[in-house]
Amino acid sequence: MPTAENHAQFARPAQVNDYDSFAESYSALSETSLLNAYYERPAMLSLAGDVAGRRILDAGCGSGPLFAALRDRGALVTGLDSSARMVELARRRLGSDAALHVADLGNPLPFADGAFDDVLASLVLHYLKDWGPTLAEVRRVLRPGGRLIASVQHPFVDYAIQDPRPDYHATTNYTDEWTDLVGQTTWMSFWRRPLHAMTDAFTSAGFRLAVISEPQPDPAARELYPDDFHSLSTKVSFLFFVLEGPPATGSAE
Repeated sequence: MPTAENHAQFARPAQVNDYDSFAESYSALSETSLLNAYYERPAMLSLAGDVAGRRILDAGCGSGPLFAALRDRGALVTGLDSSARMVELARRRLGSDAALHVADLGNPLPFADGAFDDVLASLVLHYLKDWGPTLAEVRRVLRPGGRLIASVQHPFVDYAIQDPRPDYHATTNYTDEWTDLVGQTTWMSFWRRPLHAMTDAFTSAGFRLAVISEPQPDPAARELYPDDFHSLSTKVSFLFFVLEGPPATGSAE
């Protein structure tokens, strides 16, 4: 994600989360950034494990780097993103035959029941105030026993960057000013919630919590980003979940 200068605010600007306006710069930065290329994506791929032959929905696919990595590992991937410009960049990367959709996770998903073995939601759930409808849709499009693998802003980080501190136990909104490497500034809006609210939302939607992960960055980044690597290795950044949907009716637990 764009990193350079981040300032948590309580005032909500008129326009937020407009990925269309900075799709190219975000895509270029995420290709090689420590947080994206050497931390978040490797962690998601590690949690997904062997994906050969699995039908996977990349929910919030952006310009397609995770989609491409999953496809290279033999997965049958479908991508969606709310940004038409991001989907355009993904199609440029992945080819005209790639299954890509412009769709918002806050709305009903354009897929049949049980269409996927896994849904990967990479750094997207924290844009949503209410996870309930989205998680219900994710469960619907997963086959029985399918997995949701998700990464989110770590609730402890979200809590620490706000001044004054919010009520930790409340679900609260904040905006963050992001400045990318070429000096372009945009405003992003997030919903922070405590860890127990996250796990409650998952279990209320029928998922079983299989893994909570706070991984280390890819060791390959040590030489590329020596100072930032040490910093990231000793603090929290993102939080990762592996969740399993209920098995088919009548099957063994």
